[in-house]
Amino acid sequence: MLQVGQPAPPFSLPDASMEMMSLASFRGKKHVVLYFYPRDGTPGCTIQAIDFSDREPEFAKLDTIVFGISRDDVLSHQSFRDEQGLSVQLLADTEAEVCRLYDVLRVKTVDGREKAGVERSTFVIDKKGVLRHILRDVNPRDHADAVLDCVKALDGRSR
Repeated sequence: MLQVGQPAPPFSLPDASMEMMSLASFRGKKHVVLYFYPRDGTPGCTIQAIDFSDREPEFAKLDTIVFGISRDDVLSHQSFRDEQGLSVQLLADTEAEVCRLYDVLRVKTVDGREKAGVERSTFVIDKKGVLRHILRDVNPRDHADAVLDCVKALDGRSR
């Protein structure tokens, strides 16, 4: 399991505009927030995505970029982004490779069948590519504010 202080696992995924985003491209330039969420368009995921989008200017002032990652495909992300007017970038992890790297897949039993789902989790990575905060099983409401506080702490700023 990942620990604070470890290097963040590298990856590349397509965003909602079908452009590849590589975590390594931000090293030395920006802090990165990765928030993993179950599905596009569900109530909790919508709240979370809107909250992160609304705070994007605040994250930008702190040299931070925010990415939402789910197992939905690029077309689903495009629809979700456009329907909700989201500015946060959504990354498609359809094969769950990055979900496995960050250990956010959880198996649940639904109607007698085991089903793998994404545990709502957030990782704050500093400019050096090191994990600084790991938040698991989070509540989507007010989560963006809590993550913003984590990023401010990286630079020694308070709310």
